[in-house]
Amino acid sequence: MGLFDVDMSASRLPVSVITGFLGSGKTTLLNKLLHHAGMGDSAVIINEFGEVPLDHLLVEAIEGEVAVLASGCVCCTLRSDLEQTLRGLLARRDRGEVPAFSRILVETTGLADPAPIVQLLLNNPLVSHFVRLDTVVTTVDAVNGLRHIDEHPEAVKQAALADRLLLTKTDLAPPETIEDLQLQLVALNPGAARHVVTNGEIVPEALFGAALFDPSRKTVDVRRWINEDAYGSEPHDHRDHEHRDHHHDINAFCLSCDQPLSWEALSTWLGRLRHSAGDDLLRVKGILNLVGESAPVVIHGVHHIFHPPVLLHAWPDSDHRSRIVFIARGIERAEIEASFLEHVAGVRA
Repeated sequence: MGLFDVDMSASRLPVSVITGFLGSGKTTLLNKLLHHAGMGDSAVIINEFGEVPLDHLLVEAIEGEVAVLASGCVCCTLRSDLEQTLRGLLARRDRGEVPAFSRILVETTGLADPAPIVQLLLNNPLVSHFVRLDTVVTTVDAVNGLRHIDEHPEAVKQAALADRLLLTKTDLAPPETIEDLQLQLVALNPGAARHVVTNGEIVPEALFGAALFDPSRKTVDVRRWINEDAYGSEPHDHRDHEHRDHHHDINAFCLSCDQPLSWEALSTWLGRLRHSAGDDLLRVKGILNLVGESAPVVIHGVHHIFHPPVLLHAWPDSDHRSRIVFIARGIERAEIEASFLEHVAGVRA
């Protein structure tokens, strides 16, 4: 297989991250999700039982840090770093100390930057061998969302890194505010699916399964994963909307190439890009047609941290273009595209 490992996503537990700014409805969403049929085989990681109103669901506490909920879910508190919590929870499951679970939900604090969690799931071998990042779900308060995005960089990161954006409290916000917020979210992250959610009510199927590999169908879905059609041929920059502010400088765009690429040239280019601009690379996802490989190679990164490249078993369809999606801060599409054409697309192995 050369430099790349074949994707083993089907054998790893999916982890979904639920994030969103303070008061945006994360816990309400979590409560409703855990009552859905089919969610009883979930494990939930939260910060503290006492801080999260899940008490009506608790039926048994195990050594203070783990509880079994009435829904059958396992719930544990994040008393240490996430890596230790994940590994400890998996070890308890394997020893039969807690009920078996087939997915993990991680709820962040309202002020959390989700990037370190995504980086851990992508690139920490002590974790990524057992689990895989499935979905980043971000709740956005329709009443206060614009102010949160204007005033708090954490809220910007939460929206920009999301696979699913959930607008909450839309019944309390005027239509023009919701419209402006929708435009802001499209500018920050055009590829994310957006849903209006009332009182946390949404079917789990709408949230999960954003990863490239779908174990239920044993297929890969490139369009769903990078949603390149949402980015179009031009950058989605919120400054294109005259009535909006200038605070974030977030650009989202997709580069593509019809010809097979040199992995050496591409990896060298990405390495330089991470070194020079890693702090501003909010999320990078790509599927690559490489010289010498009969199947596509997937890359996925946040800031300076990239998952080791993965070789899929086969192309999912007849579209064999290389496609790389960038969500970046303060980096123009033209700048990245010119560099890509010069150092990658123009190089032949």
